[in-house]
Order: sequence, then C-alpha cells, then structure tokens
Amino acid sequence: MIDRERQQIIEALVFACDVPLTFTRAREVIGKISPEEFAADVEALDSHYRQSGRSFGIIRLAGGVQLGTRPEFAAHVRRLLRDRLRTRLSRSALETLAVVAYRQPIPRTEMEHVRGVDCGGVIGTLMERGLITVGGRATTPGRPLLYVTTQDFLRYFGLNDLEDLPKLRELQGLVAEDPLQVQMTFEAPPVEEPEIVETI
Repeated sequence: MIDRERQQIIEALVFACDVPLTFTRAREVIGKISPEEFAADVEALDSHYRQSGRSFGIIRLAGGVQLGTRPEFAAHVRRLLRDRLRTRLSRSALETLAVVAYRQPIPRTEMEHVRGVDCGGVIGTLMERGLITVGGRATTPGRPLLYVTTQDFLRYFGLNDLEDLPKLRELQGLVAEDPLQVQMTFEAPPVEEPEIVETI
C-alpha cells in the first residue's frame, strides 16, 4: 500500500469515527501499519489541512486522533452549539471529578473526606455522564469500590492522557493570581493508597 492511499484511508476513518481513532483501532481496520507510519500519516494530513487553510485539523484526544475545528473559530462553533453547552457540570460535580482525577483510584470515603460532604449523588451523576467508572476494589475492610476517570473524561476536557492535567502547583498559582477563582483544596491528610485486587 502506497503512503498516499494509506493516508486517504486514515482520513476516511478519522472522518467517520465518532470517537478518537487510536493506532490499535486503525491497525485492526487497515492491517499492516506501524505506529511510526500511523503518526507520520496523521501529521501529513494535519499539515495538508493547515497549508490549504482549512478551518479544521487533527486534534489529539484520549490517546487517539479526531477532526476538530481550529481555535480561531471557537466563538462561532460555541454559538452554534450553545444549547448543548448549557448542560455543563455543576460546581460540586466538577470538584468531585477533580478529586477523582488527581487521586485515582479512590474510594468514595476518601472523596467525601477531601470535599467534606456526601458525594453519593454526584458520583451517580458522573457515572451516568460516563466521566468516571469503577476501576476495582480496595483490600481495606469492606473492600470499597475504587473510582477512576474514563476515556470520556479525557474527551470532555480535551486531554490526550492524564499527564496533560495541570499540576496542582500550577492551579495554586492561578488561584494566587486571581483570588476570585474557586479554590480547590487537596490538603486532606495523606491516605495510604489502596491496592487494587480486581478489575470490574
């Protein structure tokens, strides 16, 4: 298969896929393709879009690639999708999600210890939205469920992987610059990380 033909196939897959296209999924469809070829083809496609002045390009999300509009058109797209954007997460949901993201895998009791309030309803909401899921059970008494973030979490926040999350010290710096921002506290006493004994 010549490079151009392979690029066209990858372009068709990215266009048709409603979730980020991963190398593994592309290889299942295309057959013989190396990670280097996949990365090079994706870069070639994005370079072509940029050079031809397209309003969209390749974005890297949740460990894969997807077509997305370029940042300079965000205001127009936001107006088009304003009804959908109204269904945002509440402050309590965002706080709980932040605790899970930074301390996963985490049991409900630790979430509630950090936030100081019951998290049962919020956990249900986040699970219904597909942003968190059960990742296993702890070995502590009662073997509580451990919660982790999902691929949908990465897509929702436009992240490629968890390493893209801002560091806590960076967030503290932002709060120091703008005291009107909501200050998240992660200063709960250190909790011994539970060992995951099974995956659900």
